[in-house]
Amino acid sequence: MSVQGSLSQDQINHLHSLFGERLRQDVPLANYTAARVGGKGDFMLIAQSAEELETSVRHLWNLEIPFVILGSGANVLISDRGVRGVVILNRAQRFDIHAEQDPPTVWAESGANLGLIARTLAHHGLSGLEWAATIPGTVGGAIYGNAGAHGQDMAGTLILAEILHREYGKENWLCERLEYGYRTSYLKKHPGEAVILSGLLRLSKSTRENVQAQMEAFVAYRKRTQPPGASMGSVFKNPPGDYAGRLIEQAGLKGTRIGGVEVSPIHANFFIAYEGATSSDYWRLICLVRQKVLETFGIHLELEIERIGDWDDESAISLS
Repeated sequence: MSVQGSLSQDQINHLHSLFGERLRQDVPLANYTAARVGGKGDFMLIAQSAEELETSVRHLWNLEIPFVILGSGANVLISDRGVRGVVILNRAQRFDIHAEQDPPTVWAESGANLGLIARTLAHHGLSGLEWAATIPGTVGGAIYGNAGAHGQDMAGTLILAEILHREYGKENWLCERLEYGYRTSYLKKHPGEAVILSGLLRLSKSTRENVQAQMEAFVAYRKRTQPPGASMGSVFKNPPGDYAGRLIEQAGLKGTRIGGVEVSPIHANFFIAYEGATSSDYWRLICLVRQKVLETFGIHLELEIERIGDWDDESAISLS
């Protein structure tokens, strides 16, 4: 679909008028995703701060122009057809550590890298984010999807999130208001209603040696159990009392390949993209794996990743 087919000429003129040279057109999005697949975005804006993110979103809402926000590009599958409207690349990366508070906290803009923050905190002897050291996503993505690892998650870490709501404007939402569940939140269940600008996270005082040792143990575990290469991370949520990877492996699907995408022989809930891979390859493999697990175990695997962009009717079948 062309740019002209997705937005009116008046909307396009407004975009150029408002954003000038910040506005990029026909941007290959595979360069901005962990899986390295996906088509082009009609338009792209880069937000370098929470203030730029807020201003951009307000303008797009006022113009009734659809948009998606892309952080690190983990846990997302962008259609080969690309994304209509505007992609906002969230590069709002500032964070401030408040070690003197009781408890200590860290405030971070939503585009800040969660793993980088965790590693920085270790140098200050501050505990609370060791579990996030190996997570490639942003603070905003982690708040949105209740990211977690090693039995901990954002629901147990977040104090409040600064939210830009389409109807009510800027608000501070306490953790409880986000209605967290396993890899989900109120915001994830109500897409388009609000945007995450920043978050305040709870920490505790420890020692550099203790925090670093715990972090190194988590990193070593990840290297032993998770495959290298281009992937979206865990494709499916773990069903209650079980593991998606175990079910996929027991269904005999490790190493299964469609086009340029393979079910990892190391961890079956990771799908690895090789040269020439497409989003369609990913989606066909996802559907095959889900159907085989359903036939074998009677278990419906729910997606942990999110699909973004212009998908045709056949591929729009819900797996959630």
